[in-house]
Amino acid sequence: MTDPLSGAEPTPERSTHGVGPWPGPWPEDERYDPELLEHGDSRNVVDRYRYWRMEAIVADLDGRRHPFHVAIENWQHDMNIGSIVRSANAFLAETVHIIGRRRWNRRGAMVTDRYQHVVHHEDVAGFRAWAAGEGIPIIAVDNVGAAVPVDRAELPRRCVLLFGQEGPGLTDEALAAASGHIEITQYGSTRSINASAAAAIVMYEWCRRHAG
Repeated sequence: MTDPLSGAEPTPERSTHGVGPWPGPWPEDERYDPELLEHGDSRNVVDRYRYWRMEAIVADLDGRRHPFHVAIENWQHDMNIGSIVRSANAFLAETVHIIGRRRWNRRGAMVTDRYQHVVHHEDVAGFRAWAAGEGIPIIAVDNVGAAVPVDRAELPRRCVLLFGQEGPGLTDEALAAASGHIEITQYGSTRSINASAAAAIVMYEWCRRHAG
């Protein structure tokens, strides 16, 4: 694990929960956290970011974020929201937008919200106004009548992917706010798949087309 800037090559003892204290002389790089260097790093981060300060990780991500946003309606305190935030971090979304209740269940995020920009909108109208002001098209993800399968749908490079709650899906107001409606083709007996799974699939499809 060679750091691309410092050239340091740590060989810390690995465990299932990360890496141990940094062996040998510490790297002379302000991105590194002295406490993590001393005690080890058990965070769920890729090797590139081992021992880095949280602020340094966020700054590095900000220089590479993809131009798609993720939005989630939050009316039922859905536990899937945390998992969607985690996927947004994994696929390097620009920002996650929470619409409705300000509080959301962070358990599924596994602290990835510390590295992901998250903003709140009081209601769909406020979110729609934000998107219009930024000139960003809203793409609703729900298996409604007008939806186009994601593998055949137009998926703009700069857009906001809008997801609903587990079960009821998106509200009528949210569907009306979108300029495009997409769905995921299914082949079994269930009418819908888990909301967080659907979000991950659509984000991956965006990255397949536009990332890199």
